Amino acid sequence: MSRTLVIQNRQRATPVDIRLLRQITETVLLELLHIDDFELGVTIVRASEMAALNETFLDHEGSTDVITFDYTEPEAKSNRPGAKLELHGEIFVCIDDARSQARQFRTTWQSELARYVVHGILHLLGHDDLRAVVRKKMKREENRLVAKIGHLFTLSKLARKTKLSA
Repeated sequence: MSRTLVIQNRQRATPVDIRLLRQITETVLLELLHIDDFELGVTIVRASEMAALNETFLDHEGSTDVITFDYTEPEAKSNRPGAKLELHGEIFVCIDDARSQARQFRTTWQSELARYVVHGILHLLGHDDLRAVVRKKMKREENRLVAKIGHLFTLSKLARKTKLSA
């Protein structure tokens, strides 16, 4: 059993409190979803890098909000009652899409960033949003988890204050 969480910020346009994002992600994994075995990477990127990932790996043009890469072995994805949940993968989230969609949905980019991490985790757990019937179920679970972390954390604090030089 391992508990590895690596969070990287590969963009400089928007200062993000990585320490707080780590706490939020660990809370979702350990306390809200009860996942004891995980190896997860979360990487924050700009739209240009996300577009390159999207085209290279998914053959889609342009940026997107979240891309997940699932490395969990198929036999570890058991739906048997009492089976331990495992999660092994990477989540790439686009800060530019978070900012743009926050305006569109009248929320904050910090809330969108947290939502994207939750969305990626749900994908790694097998949730699907390609078909309407299962998309509703995934969206309900996503909303439930985002509401819970919104009560546990002050998401606005994901906006790290920049240091002013004298």
